[in-house]
Amino acid sequence: MKPTLNNLVKGIISANGDVPATPIKNIQLHSGNVKPGDLYIAVYGTQADGHDFIPEALENGASAIITNGRDVGSLPVPQVKVSNPRKAASFVAAEYYGHPSKELHIVGITGTNGKTSTATIITSILNKAGCKTAQLGTLGVIAKQHEQGKTLTTMDAINLQKLLRDLADDDFSHVVMEVSSHAIHQYRVADVEFDTTVFTNLTPEHLDYHGTMEDYYNAKAKLFKSLPLSATAIINSNDEYGKRLITESTAPVIKVSVTNNSDVHFKEIHSSLRGISGIIVAGEHEINFNSELIGDFNQENILCAVGSALAMGIPLGTIAEGINDCKVVTGRMETITAPNGAPIIVDYAHTPDAYEKALNTIYNLVPENGRLITIFGCGGNRDASNRPIMGRLVEQYSDYFYITPDNPRFEKQEDIIQEILGGLSSDHYDIYDDRGAAILNALNDLNSNDVLVILGKGRETYQEIEGVRHPYSDIEIIEEFCAHNAN
Repeated sequence: MKPTLNNLVKGIISANGDVPATPIKNIQLHSGNVKPGDLYIAVYGTQADGHDFIPEALENGASAIITNGRDVGSLPVPQVKVSNPRKAASFVAAEYYGHPSKELHIVGITGTNGKTSTATIITSILNKAGCKTAQLGTLGVIAKQHEQGKTLTTMDAINLQKLLRDLADDDFSHVVMEVSSHAIHQYRVADVEFDTTVFTNLTPEHLDYHGTMEDYYNAKAKLFKSLPLSATAIINSNDEYGKRLITESTAPVIKVSVTNNSDVHFKEIHSSLRGISGIIVAGEHEINFNSELIGDFNQENILCAVGSALAMGIPLGTIAEGINDCKVVTGRMETITAPNGAPIIVDYAHTPDAYEKALNTIYNLVPENGRLITIFGCGGNRDASNRPIMGRLVEQYSDYFYITPDNPRFEKQEDIIQEILGGLSSDHYDIYDDRGAAILNALNDLNSNDVLVILGKGRETYQEIEGVRHPYSDIEIIEEFCAHNAN
């Protein structure tokens, strides 16, 4: 049955008798993408108001408009007025694509840090179990027969529902997706039916958007407060906000922790620059594993993945195989060996908590006669109060460090640097305007017993300056250096 306007909106307005059965060819949030026969939903954004672009949508052939009730004058096409166009977009998209999440097992992962790593481990376990699985998040769409593309952590509601429909039609059984606080707050996942949800942790980030930690928490918690009893929530009970969330989840909870005897915890754990191994206790069962992932925080990510796999009924042996088979999480504590044998660790860490976890772990693993050298920067147009904290953490753990650009966006790099310097008390550092030059200098100065840590960008392929993304890659610079200096 071809979608019509009255059928698409009947669940979001009190009465639809006055809404005509106008055929709808597609749904658009951007007026420039509208084609004849499309439904245009006017959404108020951070930079512009979609209502201002209704004339362009009409000129491009929109057959109907959804608005927030603002006076936009007389329109030549049907107008449906709703209180929240963003929420309406989610509902209408799910209706248009036939609620594809009902046909898939959806795993949603939220938290400040660890989303991508946890998603990657869960995906590895599901693949070992023979499940046709897609992974969605900051690494893009990772799914066989589907092109991988870089996206927001969670794409907009319409594209997300379309992707889920494509995956369901292509016989995928599971989708493991990162869910950002922005996506929850903006209703991008409001009509995704989650079967398993994971909470990793909550530390200060995105406060430029949410305002307070309480509002940030409430955005995350919303994902767990609307779950059906048939779903399962996996929550890190070692996190203070996790402890609170356990009492607020509407679905049964599996608690995981590295420090106490939660439902899923470690009986033994060993960590080195070569990986993490040990025994996980899950109820009356034990799981022996030997992972190549490094970092204390990956211990938490592994436990979250195990809790998720148990909730999905994956056999214990398959869970262990999936953990062991997950060789590296791209851009997350990713290790490259320098020509002289020194480890170079690239990590996407860009919050104080992630810095603390990454640097503390590596600091404790550096050889006695070696140095820990760090390269980092702070992003522009993000929470400026974090900058001196991150600088202080780098200084605390590093023998020497380099301060460099890391997506200054619309801020002046010198202003960002000055705020970083506000947290420092030593002079064991250099400042570089060219991040690549800093990396090459550090590589040339690296001894075999040293460890070089490069924080912030992971596998990003650009520097964002004044709204323009200039091609740039930490990884490419390292790989070219290693290839050029190989014995």
